[in-house]
Amino acid sequence: MQAVETKYMNPYLAGFLLGLVLLLSIFITGRGLGASGAIKDGIVAIVGTLAPDHAAASPYYGPYLEQSAGHPLKSWLVFELIGVVIGAFLSGLISDRLAFRSEGGPRIQTRMRWIFAILGGALFGIGAQFARGCTSGAALSGMAVLSSAGFITMMAIFGTGYMVAYFFRRLWI
Repeated sequence: MQAVETKYMNPYLAGFLLGLVLLLSIFITGRGLGASGAIKDGIVAIVGTLAPDHAAASPYYGPYLEQSAGHPLKSWLVFELIGVVIGAFLSGLISDRLAFRSEGGPRIQTRMRWIFAILGGALFGIGAQFARGCTSGAALSGMAVLSSAGFITMMAIFGTGYMVAYFFRRLWI
């Protein structure tokens, strides 16, 4: 049997390097990693620009506008998310995997793949807002500082994924 050569990084090495990035983030900035907070900062900036009176009076947007010094897009998380996009682009370019394509199982059409991806992303984003953090913010960063909430969040994310995977398995295999 011949081993198949892949262009992907060893997942154990990638996990180790992610841990180092998280450790450096906490050491340098005093904060862990996060992604959903940048989306929230973007939405707060849009609402604050289009309807400033509404945003200032809103119990959801108002505190974020007050906390952001100058502008919500000057947040650390926005710059982190920009770095993630640039890093993903460079990774694809270096490994010769830079292409626009939709991947999915043989039983799903590209359109349905995108509908499920957008629906799943929206549900995860809403859940991240309820939980006050996403996989990277609440789970990874929480576990890095030995927060019990981080461990519970990670167990809930993977446990729920394991439970619902049975119902959607025919879409992917």
